[in-house]
Amino acid sequence: MTARRPDAPAPDPTTDTTTEVDTPHGPARVHLRPGASPRGALVLGHGAGGGIQAPDLRAATAAAAALGLSVALVEQPYRVAGRRAPAPARQLDAAWTAVAARLRAAELSGLPLVVGGRSSGARVACRTASAVGAIGVLCLAFPLQPPGRADRPSRLPELDGAGVPTLVVQGERDAFGVPPEGPGRRVVVVAGDHALKKDVPAVRAAVTGWLSEVLGLAPPA
Repeated sequence: MTARRPDAPAPDPTTDTTTEVDTPHGPARVHLRPGASPRGALVLGHGAGGGIQAPDLRAATAAAAALGLSVALVEQPYRVAGRRAPAPARQLDAAWTAVAARLRAAELSGLPLVVGGRSSGARVACRTASAVGAIGVLCLAFPLQPPGRADRPSRLPELDGAGVPTLVVQGERDAFGVPPEGPGRRVVVVAGDHALKKDVPAVRAAVTGWLSEVLGLAPPA
C-alpha cells in the first residue's frame, strides 16, 4: 500500500487500500476494498469536478460491500494531479481502461466486473464497457443534456452504446434531465437533484437490487 500523498483526499472508511496505477495520462489513484470471498467486483469513477466522497458513490460502495463484492473507487489522473477541470473524454477513457486492465490482471482477477460512476464517471463507464469486459454499468446521475444548452447533442447514445445491462439512478429534479428506459436499461428516479444526496437510502436500495440481479446474488438480509 502506498503512503497517502499530501494532496490526496482523507481516507475513506469504506476502503481498505490505496495505490497508484500508471496510465497513458499520468497516475490514477485506486481506493480498493476487497471482499472476503468476492463473487464479483464494482469499479466506480467520480464526477467531473468532484471526488470519491460523493454521497451516491458512498451509497453504491456500501451496497456492493454488503453483497460481498470487491469495490474499487478510481480517481482520474487530472484529480490526482490536483486539477479540477476534467481532461478530454479520450484521455478519461484511456486512463480508465488502463486502470481496469490493471485491476483485472491483479486485484480483481477472475471476477465478473461491473463498472460505473457518477455523472462524468458514468459516461466514461458507458463508453468503455465493452473495452474493459464489463457485464454491467451503473450510472449515478447520468448527465443526459447540459442544462440550458438545447443546442448541445444529447448523451443518450452513450447510454445506448453501453451494450450490457445498465442501471441509471437519477434525481427527479436533475437539471440534466432523466434518461428514458431502453433495452437492457433500468431507470430508477429518486427524490433530489443531480447531487443524489436527498435520499441516499433509496440510491443504495436501487443499487443493491440491481447488482443482486446482474450478478445472481441473494440480496443481504
